[in-house]
Amino acid sequence: MPDSQPQPPHSPSPSGPARQSSLLLSGARLTDGRTVDVRLYGGRIEAVGTAGSLAARTPGPGTRVDLAGYLLLPAPAEPHLHGDTALTADAPAPHSHDPRDVQRRATEAALLQLGHGATALRAHVRVGDVTGLGALTGVLRARRSLRGLVELTAVAMPRVLTGAAGADGLALLRDAVKMGADVVGGCPDLDPDPAGYVEAVLEVAAEHGCPVDLHTDAADPARLARLAAMAGGLRPGVALGPCDGLGRLPSDVASRAADGLAAAGVTVVCLPQGACGTAAPRDGMAPLRLLRAAGVRIAAGSGALRDASNPVGRGDPLEAAYLLASRQGLRPEDAYDAVSTAARAALGLPEVRVEAGFPAELLAVRGDRLASALSLAYSRVVVHRGRLVARTSAVREYGDSTAPTDLGLPRQGRGGRGEPS
Repeated sequence: MPDSQPQPPHSPSPSGPARQSSLLLSGARLTDGRTVDVRLYGGRIEAVGTAGSLAARTPGPGTRVDLAGYLLLPAPAEPHLHGDTALTADAPAPHSHDPRDVQRRATEAALLQLGHGATALRAHVRVGDVTGLGALTGVLRARRSLRGLVELTAVAMPRVLTGAAGADGLALLRDAVKMGADVVGGCPDLDPDPAGYVEAVLEVAAEHGCPVDLHTDAADPARLARLAAMAGGLRPGVALGPCDGLGRLPSDVASRAADGLAAAGVTVVCLPQGACGTAAPRDGMAPLRLLRAAGVRIAAGSGALRDASNPVGRGDPLEAAYLLASRQGLRPEDAYDAVSTAARAALGLPEVRVEAGFPAELLAVRGDRLASALSLAYSRVVVHRGRLVARTSAVREYGDSTAPTDLGLPRQGRGGRGEPS
């Protein structure tokens, strides 16, 4: 693939703000084996050229980041975060739903995932019951405080929407959208009338032009078929997950269900790192090969981040990709696509490629190939809207043995061989 051509020069208005600084990422390796310089400006990739070719042609003030030894990738996105319950595993039960406490937890959780590389997050937030709209208030406050660092969207999740008990939930769902919730969702499996629940969610989504993101175990093929048929009218703005129950169905039944999901145009969001509190107890994972063969788009999310459902949840998209490759047999490229390109599509975000003109949402990971990056993804550099927003540097040190030097092996550490200053 040839180098991307530079975009036309910028001509900022004299009355506008001062010219932005450009960001030059130099010496990065791409998945096709090329070593390149990448220049970013105004939130987009402005040019991609051979290593060393852009440094002398970068106009105006700017910052240069040396990415020698790093693999440069489109940044991951997180389609399934529970920001309101994150980091509560060690908190006294029940944990606080006060908006200030939720804002603190949601902010910390978002920054943890940003450090892992995710520059866009979708937080599923419970509304109703004892929480009312307090948890959503806290997450929306976190969204405002994080603007410019990471893009955070919120899914409003009522518990019950049908019958007399569901009237309040339906009113709260509409109020949540008016407050600023970006997506409507929930768990129809917990409602006495799952089909009625889905119908209510789709009605609110149609009223406000919102995407839909639903939790379901997908263990009942008839119920799943009805859900897919109803959701088909909003394609491709419907996501379902984690759909673990599909893996427990006979193969012919699961295959017909997969065909229905593909025809409806929905995205299945699997959770390879563990459970989330609104889903049924986990038993395996969705049959990814079967779903992919049917043409279903597969994205991968993190689920619980150190809450009661998964006290050791990491919220790391690269770990999710690693598990898809190591446990589900996906190629590293397909596994990473599930946490990057497919995840961004599930969130309604534009595609990212390391080419001129695409959004500057990037992750650099130490390594020379995608497989090695998923295996040992310690050091990371994260770019959001063309700005460096997070950096993690890991240093491994060994004893004073001279064996590595004698054998000519690479050594990582302060002043060691193979480690740039």
